[in-house]
Amino acid sequence: MKVVQFLIVLLALASSVAFAYDPSPLQDFCVAINDTKTGGIYGVFVNGKFCKDPKLANAEDFFYRGLGAGDTANPLGSKVTAVTVNEILGLNTLGISLARIDFAPKGLNPPHTHPRGTEILVVLEGTLYVGFVASNQNDNRLFTKVLNKGDVFVFPIGLIHFQQNVGYGNAVAIAALSSQNPGVITIANAVFGSKPPISDDVLAKAFQVDVKIIDFLQRQFWYNNS
Repeated sequence: MKVVQFLIVLLALASSVAFAYDPSPLQDFCVAINDTKTGGIYGVFVNGKFCKDPKLANAEDFFYRGLGAGDTANPLGSKVTAVTVNEILGLNTLGISLARIDFAPKGLNPPHTHPRGTEILVVLEGTLYVGFVASNQNDNRLFTKVLNKGDVFVFPIGLIHFQQNVGYGNAVAIAALSSQNPGVITIANAVFGSKPPISDDVLAKAFQVDVKIIDFLQRQFWYNNS
């Protein structure tokens, strides 16, 4: 009997631990409001999107037409076409999305992170050089691989990663992500193209270079391929 009671207590504790956490964020931030009337003036948001009455849902809520080739005629030679909850409303609360990535020869999907999702990528056409960088506690170790048609690679959540077309023709990949809204932070754009800009003194010290180099980088046009 004591064994049974112990098991019940243990299961209860495990259950309480399992449910005692905040839901994962589905956007960059969700600032709390104390006065819902005031909040109504500016718009009240939820962590994710409001749900319609299930009785009113239809097939169009779970459909996206024509995930075609993206325009790679840009400075990076790549184009990311995302299909998230913003494109398919039925993805709300389902914790998944995808993206098509098109590459011109030598095209690059530059170093970036997804703050809210792990990415698994499959190459449909071409040859890609891909990699990710581990966190500081793992000495910023670089993991790389050359992928050919049919190969699959995983980029863990939040880690900086990239893909580059190293073949002679165009390349295409499909990426699935473990969030309805995984987000993307392109490193160069965020560091050198933030609005307003980060202090050049801060960046010069962080990168251990002359302020003039930082000023030059901040004057560049940082293209967004997504």
